[in-house]
Amino acid sequence: MTVDRLKDVPGFSIDRVAAAAGTDADVLRLENLDTDLRPPQAALEATRAAIDDDDANSYLPFVGSAELRQVVARHVSRLSSIAYDPDRQCVITAGGTEGMLNVLLATLNPGDEVLLTDPTYAGMIYRVRLAGGVPRLVPFVLREGEWRLDLDALVKAISDRTRMVFLMNPSMPSGAVLDRAEWEAITALCVRHSLWLLYNAAMERILYDGRPYLHPASLPGMADRTFTVGSISKEYRMIGWRVGWVVGPPPIMADVAKVGIYNVVTPVGLAQKAAAVALETPDGDLTDVVAKWQQRRDAIVEELHGEPLIPAAGGWSMLLDVGALGFDSLTASNRLLQSGKIAATPMRHWGQINGDRFVRLVFSNEPISRLAGIGERVRAALKN
Repeated sequence: MTVDRLKDVPGFSIDRVAAAAGTDADVLRLENLDTDLRPPQAALEATRAAIDDDDANSYLPFVGSAELRQVVARHVSRLSSIAYDPDRQCVITAGGTEGMLNVLLATLNPGDEVLLTDPTYAGMIYRVRLAGGVPRLVPFVLREGEWRLDLDALVKAISDRTRMVFLMNPSMPSGAVLDRAEWEAITALCVRHSLWLLYNAAMERILYDGRPYLHPASLPGMADRTFTVGSISKEYRMIGWRVGWVVGPPPIMADVAKVGIYNVVTPVGLAQKAAAVALETPDGDLTDVVAKWQQRRDAIVEELHGEPLIPAAGGWSMLLDVGALGFDSLTASNRLLQSGKIAATPMRHWGQINGDRFVRLVFSNEPISRLAGIGERVRAALKN
C-alpha cells in the first residue's frame, strides 16, 4: 500500500527512456542532464589526491569541511554581493538536490503552499510533496518566441497558506531565464507576503546570447529570506561528485543543518577538496564551456527551423511542442526513439499547462558533429 506522502508522486521517466535507448551508439542521448565536457583539470587531480587523504575518509564535519564552506561562502558572496559567514550560513550537502529537500523540510509545515513555475524540474515539484507541502504552479507563457513568467498568475496564486517561492534560473526543462523586471516582481511579493525564496542556482551562470546575471538575494529585502542551493554538477561538469551547498539566513540555517544530519548525515568526503578547487577555477573556464553549449543549442535550433521548438535562453535543455504536432509527450518520446533514434524525455508530470505537450531536448551531451541531421530525424519520426 502506498503511503500518503507518495500517492501524488509519480516515477521519473528519464531512466525509462535511458534504459530503452540502451547502448545503441546511433542514438542521440538528449534525455538526461549529462555532458561530455570534462571537469576542470585541477579538480580531477584533487580528486585523485583525496584517495590518500585520511581526512577525506571521514563522516566529519557533518556540515562539510571548513575549507569548502569558506570557498562556497566566498563564491556566493561574490555573486550576490551579500557577505555570508561560512560557519553560520553555509552547509555542504550531497548534491544540490539534497540541499533543496533539507530546506523544504526545515521550513514547511504540512499543507504549506509553495509557488513554482510551470513547467519546472519534476524533482522540485515532488520534493515539495515529500516535505508535506502543496505545489502551486505558475505558468511560463510564450511571448515573441521566448518564455516569460505570467506575473499576473503569480500574484493570483498567493494565498494565506503560501510559504515559499521555489525557482530555478535558468529554469529547467524550458531554458527560460528570468529578466530583472520579473525578479523584481517576484522578490517584491516575497517581501510583501513574508515568503521564503528557495533559489535553485545549479545553472545560474549558464546564460546565452549575452544575457546578464542577477542573484535574487541582492535585491531589496531578500538577503534575509533567500536560500541559495548550488552545486558543482553543471557549471563545473562534476555530476558524479555529488557535492552541493545551501547558503542562507543564519536563524534558519541551524535547522537546515539539523535536517541534513538526520537525512544524509554528511556530504561526500572524497569529493570536497575537488569541489573547493573547482570553485576557484578562473571564470574563463565557464565562459569557454558556455560558448560550446550555446553552439550546440544553436545547431539544434537551426536544424529544427520551422518546428515548434522554443530556444533555451540558458541551461542545458529546451522544449519541443509535440502537442502542436498532434502528440502527447509519451507518444512523441517513443516515436522519436523508435523511428528517429533520439532519446528525449516526455514532460508529463513536469507541469500542468506546459507539461504533457512537450518533450525535452538536452543539448549538453552531444557534439555538433553528431547533431547534424537531427532535423530530418525529428520530422521523419513525428510525421502523422
